[in-house]
Amino acid sequence: MHPRLYNALMTPGGRLLLIVAAVVLILAVAVGGHIYGRVLASRDMIARDDTIQQLRAEGLKLKAQATDQNAKLTALQTKLTNVQAALDAIVPSENTYDFSPNQSMIVAGGRLTVGLIGAPANGGININVNGKQQLAAAGDVIHVAVDPSTNCQVTVQSFDMFKAMIFASCPTPAQNPKSQ
Repeated sequence: MHPRLYNALMTPGGRLLLIVAAVVLILAVAVGGHIYGRVLASRDMIARDDTIQQLRAEGLKLKAQATDQNAKLTALQTKLTNVQAALDAIVPSENTYDFSPNQSMIVAGGRLTVGLIGAPANGGININVNGKQQLAAAGDVIHVAVDPSTNCQVTVQSFDMFKAMIFASCPTPAQNPKSQ
C-alpha cells in the first residue's frame, strides 16, 4: 500500500470514509443477493404454477376417462347379466329340469322317472317320482332310495301355473354322506 494512501486512510476522516465504503459495499452485496434470490424464487414459482396447471388438466382428463370407463363397465355388466339370464333360461343348471303340466322325464342319470301331474296349484304341485304320487311345495325335498347304496333327492325349486322347476340328483356312494 502507498504510504500516502495509508496516511490518508488513518486520519479520522479517512477512517470514516473507509467505514462508509465498507457499509455501502455490504449493502450493495445484500441488496444484489436479495434481488437475485427473488428472481430465482419467481422462476421457481412460475415453474411450480405451470406444473400445477398441467397436473390439474391431467387430473380432469383422468377423471373423465374414469367416468367413461365406469359407464362402459356398467353397460358391460348389464349386458353380461342379460346374457347370463338368457343362457340360464336356455340351458338350466345341471340336474335342474323344467316340467310342463302332465310331462314326465327320466332324470338323475336314468335312475328316476319324474312327472308333473296336472298344472301346479297355489299350494303346491302333484309330482310322481318312480310311480309314487306326492304333493310338494317349493323347497320340499323328496328322498328316494333306488337301491340300498343309492339315495336320490328330488327338490321342488319353484313353480308357477305353467311350469315347475325341479332339481333331481343321485349321488354316488362316495358322494353320499349317509353311506359313510
